[in-house]
This record gives sequence, structure tokens and C-alpha cells, in this order.
Amino acid sequence: MDQSDLILQTAAERAAAQQLPYQGALTPPEAHYLAQHLPGAVLVDVRSAAEWQFVGVVPGALRIELRSFPGMQVNAQFVEQLQAAVDKQAVLLLMCRSGVRSHEAATQARAAGYTRVYNVLEGFEGDKDEHEHRGQLTGWKAHGLPWVQG
Repeated sequence: MDQSDLILQTAAERAAAQQLPYQGALTPPEAHYLAQHLPGAVLVDVRSAAEWQFVGVVPGALRIELRSFPGMQVNAQFVEQLQAAVDKQAVLLLMCRSGVRSHEAATQARAAGYTRVYNVLEGFEGDKDEHEHRGQLTGWKAHGLPWVQG
């Protein structure tokens, strides 16, 4: 069993333990590894365009808003935009700020017929620290994974 298979197995075990409606839950380093090494893996950032612009982005990630700023209105075309950009057989890695919106996106993607759906736990910025700041404790940025300012 190679590293990708081990990561996917661990992610599936997390999903089963939490009774998630999709295939798995990944840590940011696991998602980064899969995005780099697993053919057909697609990292999709579902944060708002404002977050991409002002907080930063992962190079190479596909960007499809689940909710839009201001007001965080639902993007009614989310599933249609996802279907236009990503094959349903792809390994879909969904990421948001902290893992909450990406859970919602993963649930929608699974309901839309995607068969290999994974939520990126912790998201891009992760939890707030004792000073109410994100990006230091958990998340893509805190793990030191590649990102650029928007």
C-alpha cells in the first residue's frame, strides 16, 4: 500500500468514526500530499472571493465560492460550477477557512454524485488562538504548506 492509499484509508476511518456523509476527512498535510502525488486529485477552495483576495490562496487550487461576501449568501450555482470544472470520478479535496463550509460543500458534492469526496479539516486558516487570530494554531497556513497572498 503506498502513501496515498494510507492517507485515503486514514481519512475514510475518520469519516466512519464521525459518521460523515462523504468518503473522508483529511488533515492539511495529507490533502497537500494527495494534491501533489495522486493523479486525478483536485483541491477546491470554497471560501469567498474576498477571502482569496485578502487572506491568500493555495497555488493551483480551483476556486469555487460556496458562499459570497458580504453576508455569506449561498452560491446557488455551486454544484453546477463544480460539475463544469471537475469530473465526478476525481478525488475531490474541499477546503474552506476552518473546515465548516468545506463540510457543507463535501455533503453537497456527494449528494450530486461525486464518489471520492474529502473534507480538509482545519481549512486554510484553522482555529483562533488566544488572541482571536487564525492561521497560527491549525490550518493550511499553520502547517507551513504552500500559499500566496491574494
